[in-house]
Amino acid sequence: MVPDSDTTSGLIKAKEGGMGVLLQAFYWDCPREDKVECAWWEFVESRIKELGKAGFTALWLPPASKGANIGGMSMGYDVYDYFDLGKYDQKGSVKTWFGSENELRSLIKAAHGQKMKVYADLILNHNNGADAEEFNPITGRNWWTKFTPKSNRFTRDWTCFNPSPYQELGTVTFGDMPDLCHINPRVSTGILNHAKWLIEEVGFDGFRYDFVKGFGAWIVRAIHDRHYERRGKTVDIFGIGECWAGDEFIDSWLDGVNKWSDHRVGAFDFPLRYRLKELCDTYGFSLKRLADGGVLMKDRPFEAVTFVDNHDFRGCGSGMDEIVNDKILAYAYILTHEGYPCVYWKDWFNYGLAQTGKPGGIERLVKIHESHAGGATNILYMNDLLYLMERTGAGSQPGLVFGLNNAGGTLRQWVQTGFCEKTLHPLAWYGTGVTEPQAITTGPGGWCELEVPSRGYVVYGE
Repeated sequence: MVPDSDTTSGLIKAKEGGMGVLLQAFYWDCPREDKVECAWWEFVESRIKELGKAGFTALWLPPASKGANIGGMSMGYDVYDYFDLGKYDQKGSVKTWFGSENELRSLIKAAHGQKMKVYADLILNHNNGADAEEFNPITGRNWWTKFTPKSNRFTRDWTCFNPSPYQELGTVTFGDMPDLCHINPRVSTGILNHAKWLIEEVGFDGFRYDFVKGFGAWIVRAIHDRHYERRGKTVDIFGIGECWAGDEFIDSWLDGVNKWSDHRVGAFDFPLRYRLKELCDTYGFSLKRLADGGVLMKDRPFEAVTFVDNHDFRGCGSGMDEIVNDKILAYAYILTHEGYPCVYWKDWFNYGLAQTGKPGGIERLVKIHESHAGGATNILYMNDLLYLMERTGAGSQPGLVFGLNNAGGTLRQWVQTGFCEKTLHPLAWYGTGVTEPQAITTGPGGWCELEVPSRGYVVYGE
C-alpha cells in the first residue's frame, strides 16, 4: 500500500526514478493574492522542503527579469531589462514583483538542495517599456523602441524590432509591444548571452518559452545546441514551448525545434488539456475520447508536457476558463499516463487539492507517478462511462492498473491484465461516497474484476 506522507517504505523516492513531476510555482497576480508582494521568491523557498518531500522534481518559475511595470508591478511578461532580476532601481522599484536577485538565487539553491531542477520563463517574442521613441524609416513612424537599461546589457534600438533592416518572416506581434527581430545578430547574441548567464551564473536548469508561435523555432534550437557549464560540470538543460495551438501546429513546431538536434525540447499538451476540461466539466463526456489521438501524450509522449490548468486559464471566457468540477480526475489521468506532468501551484495550495496524506489528492498521485507509472500504456477496457488501463512497468517502476468512472454509480468489469497471479493493492482512490477499495488478486492469466467508484478513479499496484 502507499504509505502515509511522512514515510517512503513501499514507494521509490521521486528522485530515484520516473520521468519526474513539474510544479508551476506561481499563478497570475500571485504576489498580491497571497499578500507577498516583492517577496514571492522567499514565499516559494519557505515551501521547498514540503515540495521536495511531496516528490516534485522541478519548478517552473515566473519571468524573473524586470518588466515595464506600466500601471503597477507586473508579472514579467513585458520584459524591459533582461539582466535585471531585481538588482537595479528602475521602472519604479529595485525588486521585481517577485523579489530581489539574491532572493531568487537563494530559492534556486534551496531547490537544488532538494534535488529539484528550476526552469525560468523566457520571454523572447517582445519587449515593453522603452526609454524613448525612435523613427523607423521602414514604417515612417515613431515607435517606442529605444531601450537603455541600467544593467547596460542587451541594449536595443529600432533595428532590433520588426520591421527592421533584417527581414524576418513568419513572426507574430503580441499586442502593441515591439516584436524582437531575432535574425539581427545583436538580438540573437543578446538572447543567447542571456540564456547562458541564467544557466551558468544564476543557476537555472532550463526554460519555459513563452508564446513560441510568435518567432522562429531556430532561436530555441540555438539555445539548446550550446554547451553550458556550472562549477566545472556540464549542464544539460531542459526546454518546454508554450505552443498554444492544435496538435498539427504543435507537431510542426516540435519538428522545427528538434530536427537535427540532439537536445530535444518538449511542448505543453494543450489539446489534451481541453479534452480533460470536457471530462471534468461537460456532462455526458464519453471516456472513449481518452483513447483518441490528436494529443501529444498519445502521438509524441516523450515530448509531451501534460497539465490541467495554468496561469492563463483564469475565468476570462473564450476557452480560457479553469476546470471547475472534479479537477482531481484530470490529475489522476495525467499522473498515471505517459508524458511529463505539470501540477499547478493554485491547485496544490490555494484550492487544497494536494490532500497530503490522503488517498484522493494530488500528493498521492505524484508519489504513484514516480514509484509505479512506468512502461507502455495498454487500454484494458473502455466504453462511454468506464476506462480501464495498465502501465506495464519499466526499470524500478512495476507498473499500475488505473480505472476511471464517469457514471453516477459504482462500475465493475472483468479484465485481463499483465499482472499474473499478483496481489494488487489500492494505491489511490476518489469518488462519491467511496470507501477504501479491497486488494485484488489476479489469476494465472492476469484476469481480475476491477471496481471503480462513481465519478471517480482507483489506482492499483504492487
